[in-house]
Amino acid sequence: MARQSKRQKETVGRVMHEFKHGELETSTGKKVKNPKQAIAIGLHEAGATNQESPGKNRENLRKTKAKEARGETAQARDEAGGSKAELYAEARRRDIPGRSYMTKAELKRAIRG
Repeated sequence: MARQSKRQKETVGRVMHEFKHGELETSTGKKVKNPKQAIAIGLHEAGATNQESPGKNRENLRKTKAKEARGETAQARDEAGGSKAELYAEARRRDIPGRSYMTKAELKRAIRG
């Protein structure tokens, strides 16, 4: 088995983290439930699969790193916590008192706590 670069290991780690927390989706939007499929997705995104040419693998890694930089991964969305409007909608759904006067940070704390 070929060695993976640090960037590839980070990408595979992120994908497996998303799978573990039920956030990994296929390109069609379905949740991934099979660990072997999650591994295949991780290797594909990391450009470490033996099913494609080295040039295609480099391209896949470049696209994935650009996606991560833009914050378009499930992990990045989870860390960001959503927009203030999304947080407010969640607070309204949970009927948290005083939500209309809260800042984004206060909404995050109220929802989590």
